Amino acid sequence: MMMKKLPILAILGLLFCSCATTRKIEDDRIKIKFLDEYVIDKDLTLDDTKVGGLSGIDYKNDKYYFIVDTPSDARFYEAEIDLSGNKIDTVNFKKTVIIERSAEFFKEHTLDPEAIRFSPEENQVYISSEGSINNEKDPSVFILDENGNFKDAFKIPQHFTATGEQKPRHNGVFEGLTEASDKKGIWVATELPLEKDGPKPKLFPTKSFIRITYFDKESMEATNQFAYRLDGISKIPWNYFAINGVTELLEYKPGNFLVLERAYSAGHGSHSNTVKIFDVDTKRATNILEKESLKEASFSPARKRLVFDFKSVKDQLTDKIIDNIEGMCFGPKLENGKQS
Repeated sequence: MMMKKLPILAILGLLFCSCATTRKIEDDRIKIKFLDEYVIDKDLTLDDTKVGGLSGIDYKNDKYYFIVDTPSDARFYEAEIDLSGNKIDTVNFKKTVIIERSAEFFKEHTLDPEAIRFSPEENQVYISSEGSINNEKDPSVFILDENGNFKDAFKIPQHFTATGEQKPRHNGVFEGLTEASDKKGIWVATELPLEKDGPKPKLFPTKSFIRITYFDKESMEATNQFAYRLDGISKIPWNYFAINGVTELLEYKPGNFLVLERAYSAGHGSHSNTVKIFDVDTKRATNILEKESLKEASFSPARKRLVFDFKSVKDQLTDKIIDNIEGMCFGPKLENGKQS
């Protein structure tokens, strides 16, 4: 979903702590603290490309990887980010990698990249793409080498296909992407519910469930899937357009995720976005992979708990606004030993 402004990097500190109750000590709980923000020059260019449309970010081996969601000029960047204490000192974009489009796969699939994960062990890049549902082009999750050449693609379940009976929504399919904590697979989140699964979020409570799917690296097929309920729209859309969906996720231990929800209500100018991070537990969630419609199915969704609302730090940001946020990754350990 494209609603881009200036690229902004925010650094957040993650604190793992235990929560005591009267009966037992619960599992580790995450707390998140805002540390810093860095605004990139809107006119920055690299290798004859304009740095913008950044939709996903990953960090491996002291390098950052940014995916650009411009279908006509699909590419990703390698960058370095230097920290000084708990602040961002400099951001240096070092290399542009153009995605090679000559593979047969890209003749059948519209390239609309949304998220990126780099695997240094495999020396390859995983990318999610929304495709083009209105043009009957399937969404996809595919693999590139570090030079942008196509290697392989996962087989997607039938209910995500553009012509499938479950009816995925245009610009609402594969958005968030994370490597599984065991490195044996990847998890992919749809931004919006399938039409047969439920409505898009509204101002009033709705049963708006998206599907988050596990793809096994060995079989290249989906083997697990759970339902995640989206929050509602938080602002009245004065111009008759509003959306809330998942734009990114991270698995921080088996079955536990950080999930980024981004809402947008038209008519509020630069104050149209609402962005939140949730801590998500799937240990009681049903595997819904074989369920054709969540409207008619019995299942247990993942449990979610709000851990960070960007509204709480609005006054600390350069422009005092919550920008459109679509990417999230674990960064380096900070000087105090906490995870960024």
